[in-house]
Amino acid sequence: MLNRRIFATGLAAMFVLPTAVYAQEGATPSAAQIERSLDAAPRTKLRREQRVTVQELKRRPEMRRMAPSIDIQSINFAFASDEIPESQYDKVDNIATAMERILRRRPREVFLIEGHTDAVGSFAANQALSERRAQSLRRVLVREFDIPRRALETVGYGEEFLLVPTQNENWRNRRVTLRRITDVLRGQ
Repeated sequence: MLNRRIFATGLAAMFVLPTAVYAQEGATPSAAQIERSLDAAPRTKLRREQRVTVQELKRRPEMRRMAPSIDIQSINFAFASDEIPESQYDKVDNIATAMERILRRRPREVFLIEGHTDAVGSFAANQALSERRAQSLRRVLVREFDIPRRALETVGYGEEFLLVPTQNENWRNRRVTLRRITDVLRGQ
């Protein structure tokens, strides 16, 4: 009887789980989820001589991928805008809370805020917009949530690293990626 119950539960989960995962897509991760993702060990431990400067890191995707990260798809920017409306501050609060917890334990941590766009519009316009969006999140984190400015670096990648490879509008490509980069930086 118990085996049939376990089987039935597993079978039901196969049909229900994809719906639950889909419902979470675009949802705001909790502060605890963000903290766990950013606080993870780097994918590869680098020796001091392998570490890079912030500028090198921004240009080298293979180095960035080594740093713990999380994609935040839930901050909703208006079309062609870099302003984070106050209605979105509860989402930013989760990011700030996670960063504060990490910085309380290790005050020298450095985070990279990456701005991304979809592929609608020119490459140059998307590049500039993604940079402004990353800077906007940094500005809100510093001014409204008291995250130390020195702990935040920004970069925009425009449409360069699409999650969904399409030339059409896709909200999943308009995102911010957060990385804890301390372990890959020279001099840290």
